[in-house]
Amino acid sequence: MKNIFVGNLDFSATESSVRALFEPYGKVDRVNLVTDRDTGRSRGFAFVEMTDSADADRAIAALNGTNLDGRALNVNEARPKTEGGRGGYSRGSQGGGRQRW
Repeated sequence: MKNIFVGNLDFSATESSVRALFEPYGKVDRVNLVTDRDTGRSRGFAFVEMTDSADADRAIAALNGTNLDGRALNVNEARPKTEGGRGGYSRGSQGGGRQRW
């Protein structure tokens, strides 16, 4: 199973339109079109899961950079979310203010 990131989608994209884009390359297990929590509108990217890694690689090679609805798609293997990107304390991040210990 391979998870594929699809970026720069038109905001009118639907799960079925994304599925139709990938199905010529192999079996699509799942499409997760990321939507705005408040409006329900597409945020312009999705994740596609394909069973066969070779099919997924062919889809990535064929679709990356493809023009769809006037937008060049960004299609690549999804990378796991990294931990710890924010939230640490740094002594040097106090701006110009005076520190009191």
